[in-house]
Amino acid sequence: MPSAATRCNRGGSISTEPRINDRIRVPEVRLVGPSGEQVGIVPLAKALELAQEYDLDLVEVAATARPPVCKLMDYGKFKYESALKAREARKNQAHTVIKEMKLRPKIDPHDYDTKKGHVVRFLKQGDKVKITIMFRGREQSRPELGFRLLQRLASDVEELGFIESNPKQDGRNMIMVLGPHKKKTEAMAEAREAAAARKADRQGRPAEDDEAPAAEQAPQEAAESAVATTLENTVPEAAEETVDAPVGDEVSDASEVAAK
Repeated sequence: MPSAATRCNRGGSISTEPRINDRIRVPEVRLVGPSGEQVGIVPLAKALELAQEYDLDLVEVAATARPPVCKLMDYGKFKYESALKAREARKNQAHTVIKEMKLRPKIDPHDYDTKKGHVVRFLKQGDKVKITIMFRGREQSRPELGFRLLQRLASDVEELGFIESNPKQDGRNMIMVLGPHKKKTEAMAEAREAAAARKADRQGRPAEDDEAPAAEQAPQEAAESAVATTLENTVPEAAEETVDAPVGDEVSDASEVAAK
């Protein structure tokens, strides 16, 4: 005999999709037309006949109603549009995230600037920031050091965030929460716009780089043409001078004169 768990799992998982066409098992339905018009309560056979006539699907949109509400539609197109809407909703969905930044009361100025830079980045992204001051040893007797440090940090980033939770002592730590002025959705939209602008800038840069060498080559080509023109004007004159050089007997006469 099968166990209780086996009997419970025999039916499989419950489908969340609506029933369509022949899967609808009721004698009559309240029918809605393709354009949203109310047809009224009709027998199931009549509704299936109308769906076949319009070349559409009969989809059960309200199963708990009495009688169930069904609509004539293209179910494949409906599922595709629903998936697109769900994807867009997930893209624009913002999750509240709390970042944490830990500091010491006697923090070095350079380390403070680094930590502050992280806080600024978190606030620009639309996230909350939990600032924790950690006290050790005798520092626990000087809580005002941590309080002044938190107030300083809050004043440095007041353009991006505000104090959502005032500083309070929690054992050896002092905690303060900063909230961003911008909502998460606004920060995400600005980040997408900035990314698109950078991408467009990168795509437009090669064209400018191609134009620059062409502009640099123009003066060089003009200089080369000027040099070529100069050579053309001077070469014939040199050729004429070489033709007038003494040849034959005149050369021997000149050598004899030189010998005498």
